[in-house]
Amino acid sequence: MTNPQKLIGQDLLPKQLSWVESVNIEASESSEAENVGVIRFERSTRHVQRKLRNRHVQLISISGVIGTALFVSIGKALYHGGAANLLLGFAIWCIPIMCITVCTAEMVCFLPISSPFLRLAHMCVDDSLGVMASWNFWFLESVQIPFEIVSVNTIIHYWRDDYNAAIPLVVQLVLYGLISLCTVRYYGEAEFWLASFKIVLAIGLYFFTFVTMLGGNPRHDRYGFRYYGEVPFKKYWPNGHGSDASGHFQGFLACVIQAAFTVAGGEYVSMLAGEVILPRKVMPRAFKQVFVRLTVLFLGSCLCVGILCSPNDPDLTAAIDESRPGAGSSPYVIAMKHLHIHVLPDIVNAALITAAFSSGNAYTYCSSRTLYGMALDGYAPKIFARCTPQGTPVFAMAVSMCWGLLSLLQLNDNSAVVLNWLINLITTSQLINFVILCVTYLFFRRVYKANRHSLPRLPFKSWWQPWPAYTGIICAGAMVFIQGYTVFFASLWSTKQFLFSYLMLFIDIGLYLGYKFIWRRGKDKFRNPTEVDFFPLLAEVDAHEYHFNYTKYIDLDSSSDRPDQNTQDGGESVTGAV
Repeated sequence: MTNPQKLIGQDLLPKQLSWVESVNIEASESSEAENVGVIRFERSTRHVQRKLRNRHVQLISISGVIGTALFVSIGKALYHGGAANLLLGFAIWCIPIMCITVCTAEMVCFLPISSPFLRLAHMCVDDSLGVMASWNFWFLESVQIPFEIVSVNTIIHYWRDDYNAAIPLVVQLVLYGLISLCTVRYYGEAEFWLASFKIVLAIGLYFFTFVTMLGGNPRHDRYGFRYYGEVPFKKYWPNGHGSDASGHFQGFLACVIQAAFTVAGGEYVSMLAGEVILPRKVMPRAFKQVFVRLTVLFLGSCLCVGILCSPNDPDLTAAIDESRPGAGSSPYVIAMKHLHIHVLPDIVNAALITAAFSSGNAYTYCSSRTLYGMALDGYAPKIFARCTPQGTPVFAMAVSMCWGLLSLLQLNDNSAVVLNWLINLITTSQLINFVILCVTYLFFRRVYKANRHSLPRLPFKSWWQPWPAYTGIICAGAMVFIQGYTVFFASLWSTKQFLFSYLMLFIDIGLYLGYKFIWRRGKDKFRNPTEVDFFPLLAEVDAHEYHFNYTKYIDLDSSSDRPDQNTQDGGESVTGAV
């Protein structure tokens, strides 16, 4: 093997990186490097590039995937469960989400590459789980693109509906394509400002709640926590009848199910890992920001909604029953109208458009990077691993954006019905992904413990493991079956609703078993923890961070060489793609 090339402005890499076939470090002419280290082995081609800065990642980690659900759909949970149930349901669901997030953080911060937790499922568990996890997550991200596109259309309907519904669809897809085709730095900039708008919207609504509850409104009504005392725990019977106890429980359950759809963990942040500058320095901070998202944004919004609007409010009831578009179903806007506050509802509705657009943009990014990572691992055609000189996986992006065409369904069907179908598919896929994350973590933990003497220390160390992983598996696994329970009431049975609630469960199980026992004919065995090799992928991260004189997780004093990595799995050439 040849020695690594000299780094720009640096000496040769330390000895423990010398086994790398070759390293091509590119840097911009500016004083601050923009295009940074990428390992290229003999057969490598263009790859994604590390251009996302710390400020991009921190803002995206807080609000990057927060869409209209937090400001609009949350009203449905309030209507079904009441103010106290809403806050309690979201608070309880945030516990397993935090457990899942710390599992994700430990894995991703250790190996910050493209599609990290998906590729770790392949590396630490078996190929079958890697296939199942990758396709499930790609579907999850892709189907949320048309969901947010449909959301934008329903938001516009708040003002008027005498226009061709295909117009906003086409405009959004074109904008997503333009942003995605540019270097990832422009995606980071776009999301930085869009995320900032969402944070400003959330803070503005919190401030509005605080001021008006103390009497700062045209009616001078000091309503305080009136609605928390009015109907804190509302009874809800999906089939229209039942005991008081079952009504209270199902009201609470409706809020938890809504939380399962609304609350996102750290899996979206992890998709940035392969394109972040100094990932082992930046990513641990980003995952800690998820706690801020869970407490300040999600729980704060639940608290405010319960303060502003009664679950028995006639306008809220009518909005839910009639599936009113956009801000028309938002508890915030309903409260503004009751308090005779004008103009502000239109401002909120306009802000909701930016929130939905931002979420769709984030899902387009995650979908294309997931397909790119699948191509690197051989689970998708290799063409999807090809990138432009700017580091954009253009073919993966094009295929992922085709999912946006599903939003055309709204042209022939009620938008609310289409949204409901997509919500059910998304919720099931997301819950299955949570289970996969925790299972992967348990295997990763076993591999790390078996090889800890030769591996760098963990940049992020989660607490009380493996109990958080077990908590995530049990809670998310149980919710997979609970989230569509209403379909089993005799009066509510619908084959269509059953399929949209549980179809992904059957598909994923079939995908895992089919790949393991039919495609691989039972030869796909669980990985031996002592044979799992992280070094080929860690080398890119080491070389990149060494270029920036960040050596916290590089053992510069070690004289031991890493093993020869020219071949892997029977002599196949290893690419340097990450």
